[in-house]
Amino acid sequence: QAQLVESGGGWVQAGGSLSLSCAASGLTFSVNTMGWFRQAPGKEREFVAAISWYGSSTYYADSVKGRFTISRDNAKNTVYLQMNSLKPEDTAVYYCAARAGRSVLAGIREYSYWGQGTQVTVSS
Repeated sequence: QAQLVESGGGWVQAGGSLSLSCAASGLTFSVNTMGWFRQAPGKEREFVAAISWYGSSTYYADSVKGRFTISRDNAKNTVYLQMNSLKPEDTAVYYCAARAGRSVLAGIREYSYWGQGTQVTVSS
């Protein structure tokens, strides 16, 4: 069974930085896109960023453009999310996800595998 394990969450003051990692294993399909999503209390899960597994395509939600950077290490089957200039509004559980499709523009319903999530808390 596929496993996506997020790590790196924690507490940080507004303006600070955090780096998240997602290690993938046991995937039984050809993964071509990895994404990061987040869900704040009482809100729907929303898209944050996506990256192609083979290639260099990336896409970001408008709310994080210029502050967050998604990257990957294919040899380690790991995707990262570098988060800078964090705001209290960024507080949420962050999830990584995988899909077979190649488009980084895919919506949340098109991702097949999900990690357990890691909490990010930004204080003012």
